[in-house]
Amino acid sequence: MRQVLVTDAVGKKLPAELDGVSLRKAYARWAPVYDLVFGPVFERGRRAATAAAERVGGRILEVGVGTGISLPGYSSQNRIIGIDLSAEMLCKAQRRVAGLSLTNVEKLEVMDAEHLSFADASFDVVVANHVISTVPNPEAALDECARMLRPGGEMILLSRIGADAGLRHLVERLLQPIVCRLGWRAEFRWDRFVRWTEGRTDVRLIERRPMPPFGHFSLLRFVKFEQGAGASAPQTGGFAADRTCNCQRGMLR
Repeated sequence: MRQVLVTDAVGKKLPAELDGVSLRKAYARWAPVYDLVFGPVFERGRRAATAAAERVGGRILEVGVGTGISLPGYSSQNRIIGIDLSAEMLCKAQRRVAGLSLTNVEKLEVMDAEHLSFADASFDVVVANHVISTVPNPEAALDECARMLRPGGEMILLSRIGADAGLRHLVERLLQPIVCRLGWRAEFRWDRFVRWTEGRTDVRLIERRPMPPFGHFSLLRFVKFEQGAGASAPQTGGFAADRTCNCQRGMLR
């Protein structure tokens, strides 16, 4: 039965890629139930991302802040700005900020992750939980997040990582036209992060840690250098070393 449903969906030529209009509609529908459906499922990853941001501290931009479910986790010493594509999601975030008196949250604003309006090097940390694999142009969003960072700052991502091959990879490809309607991307391979990082001289991966559910998600930490300063360490070798070390470390926790 599942195979028939998938085949029918593909046959109807549902959109296989995301676009801004569809995303706004999808998350307007998700807004009333998002915390209930996804809050417990992603809690461990969300806490890990917030803890990583707290270790750097300072001025923090949360891209895709959504309903603001992660905002109470930040300490009062840090200054937080949150942006999201969905006005409906941000309405819930604003109510949360007001209800919990989160005075460290400076601003919540509707904004596209691929076109951030802040000046270069405006933040010490950029956090993007479950965002990069759900935007129409992930590389553009990554570029914008990196642009926001001051030298020495960190970009902290929670992202779904698709399979490179095998049955899971096939299923992800078949499901993409369906999950696209829900505002997600089922197929998002690790090599997209590899290629993006190798194309830059100012950003380097320093941690990759598997996250639940099922280890299909990862916590990623990137550090920002002065332009070209990171070039002394080969990107490909450094990338592979960081990935291996931190994956093993994360699995032992």
